[in-house]
Order: sequence, then structure tokens, then C-alpha cells
Amino acid sequence: MTTTTPVPDYVRATQISNEYLTPEAIELIERARALAPKLAERAFDAERNGIVPVESVREIAEAGLFKVLQPKRYGGHEMDPRVFYRVQMSLAEGCMATAWIYGVIGVHNWQLPLFPEQAQQDVWGKDPTTLIASTYMPVGKAEKVDGGYRFSGHWSWSSGVEHCEWIFLGGLLPKKDGSGALEHCTFLLPKSDYKVVHNFDVLGLRATASHDIVVENAFVPEHRTHRTNDHSDAGCPGRATNPGWLYRIPFTQVFQRAVSSACLGALDGAVGHFRVRASAHVGKHGSKTAEDVNAQQAVSEAMMASDQLKLVMFRNYARIVECAKTGERMPVEERLLQRAQASAVPKITAECVNELMRACAANGVYRSNPIERIFRDMHVARGHIANNTDHYARLHGAVMLGLQNTDPFV
Repeated sequence: MTTTTPVPDYVRATQISNEYLTPEAIELIERARALAPKLAERAFDAERNGIVPVESVREIAEAGLFKVLQPKRYGGHEMDPRVFYRVQMSLAEGCMATAWIYGVIGVHNWQLPLFPEQAQQDVWGKDPTTLIASTYMPVGKAEKVDGGYRFSGHWSWSSGVEHCEWIFLGGLLPKKDGSGALEHCTFLLPKSDYKVVHNFDVLGLRATASHDIVVENAFVPEHRTHRTNDHSDAGCPGRATNPGWLYRIPFTQVFQRAVSSACLGALDGAVGHFRVRASAHVGKHGSKTAEDVNAQQAVSEAMMASDQLKLVMFRNYARIVECAKTGERMPVEERLLQRAQASAVPKITAECVNELMRACAANGVYRSNPIERIFRDMHVARGHIANNTDHYARLHGAVMLGLQNTDPFV
């Protein structure tokens, strides 16, 4: 006699395009969902201490969640990025800050396979569970020397860096075409080559510990550099040993969702907290929050927004995956629209959480209310350059009105 595993609700809700939700993928997502209550219990202390607990990162690693985008040849799962984002959203229902660093750190296991094989060996040769931090701001100063570069700079916002042994840092290098134009480059450095400046005292996402990074005259060999926006085989030499379609997706189409999807999961978490609170809370005037028409509207609109944003996300990603598998180059207009839609997620989810907070009334502003923390985390997430939705909407609109595309990442 055989038994069947019940199909989770999120699978039934995506029957149109769910081939990527294999039994192995569903198991990973379920592991993330199982971790969410633990993360929620730790969220208050994580914020107060200014760092995601080591045990949370360890449990995420032990569950195999950092491996979603990592090549199988290094013990990874090499799965569809939609699995990665579902894992991130599930973690965010418990703690948005934890899910934020999961997205930022975990996506690096997709980019490192684009580097030359020696760089991959440098990081994963002895320990394939080694994690990489980042800050991609192109502020690094690189001087060409024999075999590589002398590299220096001061960067901000390196989320989760305390949990990592290596780091990706942004800088500019002359294009190889001899034009003299500069292009974004990712430099890979070990922990011994950079200093963490503990200065992350901010409004929200405090537990991400997104401290500054300083590098002073470090040597970076040529093989530890990657021309970030060069999607050709020559620009991504790691494809020689990682030939799967996963590593043919353009950088921005993978990275941008890694810094917006935590907001979606956090919105779902806020809705959950609000429903529990509204059913029990009685205000000073004797009425239950659940009876407040503003509360009723706020929770419904938040749930509608979450559903709509996910539908667009997974529809768009089905197209991204199709192009990666077939080699089709997506038109620039489509890429710009998808970039604008991804960047809009934090803006829309923050607006929904604003209304949930308003419906919590005066008692909701106490820090004992988890929605208050999510409210602050959301607004800090909006400050990430990849989430500047007004900018990306205008770039898309300009092209649709006949002007040239000026986004170097698209």
C-alpha cells in the first residue's frame, strides 16, 4: 500500500506553472516554513542585539537552504530560482531580517559559479558550505598590476557579513573592448583582506548587521573578478564547468528579486499577526479591532496585494527560465518592465503594512507588536537601490516613449 504526501496550498495555487516544484523543492520550502516560527521567536532579540543569531544561520544551512542555487558539483541543489524565492518568503514570515540576509547571501551561490573555476575552488574547494557576503556599490579603486589588481575602498551595507568568510565588492574597470568606457565589476576577497566597521545603527532591518567594509591595498588576482553585466560565455567563464541553464540567467534578473521577495513574505507574516491581534484586541472604547471596517479593508487589501505580486513574479520568472533554457534574448522593453515590477514590491507591501499599522491604532506602536518591526523593516528595504521603483518605472517608460535605455544592468 502506498501513501501520498498532501499537496501544499501554495502548490495547488500555482497549477498553471509548477513544474519546478519537484518533491525535493517542496521539501526545502517546507523546511523553511518549519523554521519560520523559531525565527519569529528570535526576531525581537535579533533586532535588539543587532544581528541574526548564529543558530538561525546554522539551522538554515543545516536545512540545505543556502544550497538552492549552488551547483550540484559542489553539493548544491542547482534549482529553479523560484524555489529560492519561495524559501526566502517562507523565512520572512518569521523574521524579515533573517530572510533578507538569506536572500543576499544565498544569491551569491549563484554568482560564484560564473567566476573562473579557480575562484570557485578558492571559496568552496575545502568547504562547499562557505558563505559569501557582498556590497556591490562600484566605489572600489582598482589598479592593474601583474596577475590582478591592487584594490581599495570603503563600502556600506554589507548584509549578513558577520556570518561569511568571503565577500563580493563592487568596482569599475575599463571595458575589454578598448573603448575606454567603464563597467561594473565584482571583486572577490577573503575575510583576511577586508575590515568590518561596526556602524549599522538604523531604523529597521537592524538584525541584518549591514556594516561598512574597508579594504586597503589588497591584491585581487584576475580570476577573482567578474564583469557583472557581461552575460556572454566569455564574460562568465564558470559556465565551462557549470553549463546548466540556471547560470545563463542575467545577473539582475536573479539578484533583484533577492532583495525584494523578503518584503512579500514579511507582508504575509504581518497579515498573520494582524488577524490574530484583531480577533482578540478590544480597544479602549469597547469594540474589537475585527469589527473595525478599516481593519477589515486593510487585511483584505494586503492579502490581495500579496496574491497579485506573487502572480506577476512567478509569471515573469516562468518567462525568464524559458529564455535561459532556449537561449532567446528577452527584448529590452520586457526586461525593463520586469525590473520595474520587481522594484515595486517593497513600495506596495510597505503601503499595505502602513494600513495594517494604522488599523492597529494606538496600542500598535509598542515594540511588542511584531507588525511595528515589519513596518520599519519594510521602509528600510525600500532604500535599497534595486528597490527604487520610481526610477525603474521611469526608465521603462522612457524606452516605451522612444528613448534609449540607460540602465547598464538591463
